[in-house]
Amino acid sequence: MTDPAKAGSRPGRLRFEGGEGRAVAALAAIYGIRMLGLFIMFPVLVLYGRSLPGGSAALAGLAIGAYGLAQAVLQIPFGILSDRLGRRPVIALGLGLFALGSLLGAAAGSIGAVILARVVQGSGAVSGPVTALLADLTRPAIRTRAMALIGISIGGAFILALVAAPLLAASIGVPGIFLVTAALAGFALIVLYAVVPTPPGGAVPARARGPLAPALDRSLWPHYFGIFALSAALSATFFAAPLALHDYLGIEAGRHWRTYLGVFLASIPPTALLVLASERSRAPDRIMRAGIAVLVVALAASASVLHDYAGLAVTLAIFFTAFNYLEARLPARLSQAAEPSVRGAALSVFATAQFLGSFAGAALGGPLSSSALGLGGVFIGVAVLSLAWFFVARTAPRNSGD
Repeated sequence: MTDPAKAGSRPGRLRFEGGEGRAVAALAAIYGIRMLGLFIMFPVLVLYGRSLPGGSAALAGLAIGAYGLAQAVLQIPFGILSDRLGRRPVIALGLGLFALGSLLGAAAGSIGAVILARVVQGSGAVSGPVTALLADLTRPAIRTRAMALIGISIGGAFILALVAAPLLAASIGVPGIFLVTAALAGFALIVLYAVVPTPPGGAVPARARGPLAPALDRSLWPHYFGIFALSAALSATFFAAPLALHDYLGIEAGRHWRTYLGVFLASIPPTALLVLASERSRAPDRIMRAGIAVLVVALAASASVLHDYAGLAVTLAIFFTAFNYLEARLPARLSQAAEPSVRGAALSVFATAQFLGSFAGAALGGPLSSSALGLGGVFIGVAVLSLAWFFVARTAPRNSGD
């Protein structure tokens, strides 16, 4: 396989080389499979949890949030372990915990047991190690494209989950869905060992013995703040958009997936153009700031078109264009800015900020929607947060080369 470190010195080589394509496809599959296991619970877990002994809407909501909380707490420890023990064994451990939590969920007979199962599922916090392994296996010049494919796999998993979850719940029940997620984790383990290449120079870099402190360097904080703001924008959007579709536009919840699928598909071509422009530009950070500006505009515009289906669909498509690009660009940029010896730790701090942002966006949705601005206040709130990110991004050190 081509050594990414050496190949990165050859400008203009923007195609996958050696085993890069296989690595990207396999890791995108692992990431997508794991996220499918997460997303597929969103449409069905609240009603199911409320029906269990001791269940209530509040506790069912806790069952959903327990996964993200465990992820946020354990991302950094898993990232540090991946720097010291190697990416593959740590990812395998995380997938094993996810499978175990899924089996516990299938056997759960009370809401408390479901909450415990979700905590165990979330304990497999391997977003950082998977992203770090992707960075280990790709050249900097094509890393944004590789991260974009990860982002597309996440988006595809989300859309598939919205469509499949109600159908599966009706046929095999939520315990059956838990069993499906356990099987998906097992399949991901097979892909990890049978398909993903070994990084050049061995499973873990010789220098990967550093402490966490370099991963908390001030130069990296703009990237962490960026993913926090971006994730908050996503969760806030999925708090507000379903309510707008249902309450303002009169669209039944069972038909919302059509809107999400349409806007996501519409966002793919412009996202690809942004990724290609970023790869080929001598000033990719300017394109990233332009993407943040587009995000701000889309969020602010969404607040004013909540009663207009066509307008809302257009602003959501623009939002997803900016989101998909920035979700790919941010970890690619961070993987270049962080020292290789703490790349896993840095990407796990990044993942922690990501899950905290998701929690914050959802948690602020209620208070903002109850404000004088109404549901539009949710979009305005995250638009302001994203605008703050735009100015914070200007303080990040300039990219020395992709």
